[in-house]
Amino acid sequence: MTASYQQYILEFKRPSGTSRGVLTTKETWFLLLQDGTAIGIGECGILRTLSIDDRPDYEQKLQWVCEHIHLGEEALYNELTAFPSIQFGVEMAFKSLRARDPFILFPSDFTKGIQDIPINGLIWMGEKDFMKEQITQKLAAGFQCIKMKIGAIDFDTELSLLAYIRSQFSSDVITLRVDANGAFSPSEALTKLTQLQEFSLHSIEQPIKQGQTTEMKSLCKQTPLPIALDEELIGIFAYEEKKKLLETIRPQYIILKPSLIGGFRGSMEWIRLAESMNIGWWITSALESNIGLNAISQFTYTLENDLPQGLGTGGLYTNNIPSPLVVSEGGLRYDPEQHWEFDQLIHTQL
Repeated sequence: MTASYQQYILEFKRPSGTSRGVLTTKETWFLLLQDGTAIGIGECGILRTLSIDDRPDYEQKLQWVCEHIHLGEEALYNELTAFPSIQFGVEMAFKSLRARDPFILFPSDFTKGIQDIPINGLIWMGEKDFMKEQITQKLAAGFQCIKMKIGAIDFDTELSLLAYIRSQFSSDVITLRVDANGAFSPSEALTKLTQLQEFSLHSIEQPIKQGQTTEMKSLCKQTPLPIALDEELIGIFAYEEKKKLLETIRPQYIILKPSLIGGFRGSMEWIRLAESMNIGWWITSALESNIGLNAISQFTYTLENDLPQGLGTGGLYTNNIPSPLVVSEGGLRYDPEQHWEFDQLIHTQL
């Protein structure tokens, strides 16, 4: 078996804003395996400044994986605890290698094109007119769940945008989520959550920055609307640490980004713990290319979670890998009649 890797820079169609700044490009890495005629493709989707494995030796660790690919998936995964995005790339690549089709990792009615996955429509931060334009587009596109990033512009302006959505559609018609990306201070968070409650929101993601366990615990206990932990899960590796975090904070939901928490295995460990405590969950991509998004989507479908998932990021880029993934009427669909265009990248690397 041979292995190689390649960096790939994804270009956003337009700058995309979060409370942590504006994104114009997204770095990712492809891990490519070959064993005889079989090929495996994985994606190591790092998010600079957010991923716990945003380290100077990241590429060096990828090189180490390629040099030690003979150790196999299990041994490599266990050696990569501090690099959850590479863990995920390894899992994905080996699963792809073993599959009859390297892009069908979890055969199902989803990959057959029979069923789709309900997803939320993502509204990026920006000027009021830009955000309103996105909202109008998502509603016209048939989304029944909209997620709006908040915390970077004036809060009153954000409230007015939520009021605009609610003036058009009641909570029976459109589900609204917001994502603060840790933008609120602990002292102001409860007041702001009370103001947001007026708009019948499904949930708010990470209202305060991660690592403030006592404050988050208090907030989850008093909150007038459900809180979902997101960044809070990053960097928590040990099972007992995960258990302690959930038992202490007792959030209403957790959000799983496989690239940030150790892939399929890391996600399943969080899910089992959450379900044992009656904590809800859903899965979100972390701005991967269509390679990673494909693996996450197929995995998600097998878990039979009825909540809208955060898997609508494939259309963000000008140079994404052409794929059978299609967003239609608020759902993500896999169209078996369409084909992947990844051959040139594979053949130039292997």
